[in-house]
Amino acid sequence: MRNKSLILMTICAALSTGLSAQSIYPGQHAGKMKKVTTAPIQVESFDLKDVRLLPSRFRDNMMRDSVWMTSIATNRLLHSFRNNAGVFAGREGGYMTIKKLGGWESLDCELRGHTTGHLLSAYALMYASTGSEIFKLKGDSLVTGLAEVQAALGNGYLSAYPEELINRNIRGTSVWAPWYTLHKLFSGLIDQYLYTDNKQALEVVTRMGDWAYNKLKPLDEPTRKRMIRNEFGGVNESFYNLYAITGDERYQWLAEFFYHNDVIDPLKEQRDDLGTKHTNTFIPKVLAEARNYELTQDNDSRKLTDFFWHTMIDHHTFAPGCSSDKEHYFDPQQLSKHLTGYTGETCCTYNMLKLSRHLFCWTGDAKVADYYERALYNHILGQQDPETGMVSYFLPLLSGSHKVYSTRENSFWCCVGSGFENHAKYGEAIYYHNDQGIYVNLFIPSEVNWKAKRITLRQETAFPAAENTALTIQTDKPVTTTIYLRYPSWSKNVKVNVNGKKVSVKQKPGSYIAVTRQWKDGDRIEANYPMSLQLETTPDNPQKGALLYGPLVLAGESGTEGMQAPAPFSDPALYNDYYTYNYHIPAELNTTLQIDRKHPGHSLQRTGEELIFKTSQGNVLKPLYDLHHQRYVVYWDLIEK
Repeated sequence: MRNKSLILMTICAALSTGLSAQSIYPGQHAGKMKKVTTAPIQVESFDLKDVRLLPSRFRDNMMRDSVWMTSIATNRLLHSFRNNAGVFAGREGGYMTIKKLGGWESLDCELRGHTTGHLLSAYALMYASTGSEIFKLKGDSLVTGLAEVQAALGNGYLSAYPEELINRNIRGTSVWAPWYTLHKLFSGLIDQYLYTDNKQALEVVTRMGDWAYNKLKPLDEPTRKRMIRNEFGGVNESFYNLYAITGDERYQWLAEFFYHNDVIDPLKEQRDDLGTKHTNTFIPKVLAEARNYELTQDNDSRKLTDFFWHTMIDHHTFAPGCSSDKEHYFDPQQLSKHLTGYTGETCCTYNMLKLSRHLFCWTGDAKVADYYERALYNHILGQQDPETGMVSYFLPLLSGSHKVYSTRENSFWCCVGSGFENHAKYGEAIYYHNDQGIYVNLFIPSEVNWKAKRITLRQETAFPAAENTALTIQTDKPVTTTIYLRYPSWSKNVKVNVNGKKVSVKQKPGSYIAVTRQWKDGDRIEANYPMSLQLETTPDNPQKGALLYGPLVLAGESGTEGMQAPAPFSDPALYNDYYTYNYHIPAELNTTLQIDRKHPGHSLQRTGEELIFKTSQGNVLKPLYDLHHQRYVVYWDLIEK
């Protein structure tokens, strides 16, 4: 406990002094790219180090995440790698010295090592966003250990499992997903180089790339097509990124090697040919196409990315911004039949937010920012348990279900790995910029240092509990530029004041309010975004619907009756219980809601300053991200009021 307190104090000190996922977005990492973005773009991303979170629920989540990730000993994360390379020696198998990781990191799990890759990224993101040396030290120690393992293996290969798993994949024999796991290592090492300037990480990852090229170059086309039927994550995105950093065309060849014809070709033809396929196998492959477009201007890659994104958002996404049922697609015209306890795999939303960032850089489209906000608040923010810092695999939408959290020692699912990153990158999409000005996309307390204009923008807000946000300009000398305030599709009659004087707002919801002037130190913008209650029904059943307040999905509190220990946590004694979880939902659980469809705001009453609503039936509703350790209802059985 004392160690955790010291970690927290160190992080707090650094925070008083911003955030992106394992991808490369236009405008980032100047000077570290041999191949820069050549595709036309509308806006650029800020570097992670230029954004700082101010106190808020988002920073609270980040703090909990940072304490958990730093508490995991480096030797534990390296143990399976060292065993694989034969460089570990310990009495009685090391049980006297190394406490083994469980779950998906067990020594006999074929995905072992993926968490180390995710943590390489998460440490890098946390270091960039806080400046705290503890995250750089953790990352450096992992990279040094991995370099020793790679040297022992001898041929550039690096993994926590033997190369025979790759050979099984090439032969087409049964194996889980070895390239998926390697993708996490590739991405994590690349992030260590980009965000912490760890040159050893770049050396290690380029040797991995050389191994992969030598391994795969001799294979014929039938073998290639057979092996990539197995899930490989976004390893092709990592190869495109390695190509961008080094300029080595062998890595571009590797990225193209993992082009999955069966998945991408239908998207090129604008066909929604998703069927019941595995959702999170698709999204990373489209991310690779996004990077291909940015580096080569391949217009097919852009068109299919745009088509896929809109197909997902318009047809395959639930109210909270999540997708999938038991990790798979389903007929979107049967959505109400897929409100199960296994909806909303977190990794899918994690990757859709990454894809959204690329698309927004190309288009500057407010619709993309609207989706990002909805998924961020309703899914990602609520993935973490505020009491323990543990995270959920799914966002269950079955009425009466509850979130099921990981355990500290015996889970390490894919969504735990992406979860380490999720809560280390909340600042990544708050601001963007171009030659004309700066875009304010999210209303999250934060500061951004726009170095090119030599100004800092400080945003202070209690959103979403309050409808206002205030932005203060800090600059040494007057600067003429435009500040683009997002006008969300969920609001109307927005009011904007500059230094207390009203600004005429002629724009409509789903656009940007452009405020151009010469800005001086201390200038202040105040914006008011009225929020209202809206009803979203399922496409196939108008009697099933979810309530939203502004961008927030509201969920009804449904108590804890029937929740049996270790609920709401996963049971390590059961095989993949998150996938077979019995929620023991009480038969008499109330799932009905009387509603005035035309005026849903008449059916609920907000109580006090908190985001708590009550109905005449006695239902209590609050934001889904605040529902923890109890049952809830998101999609109600609607009764006309």
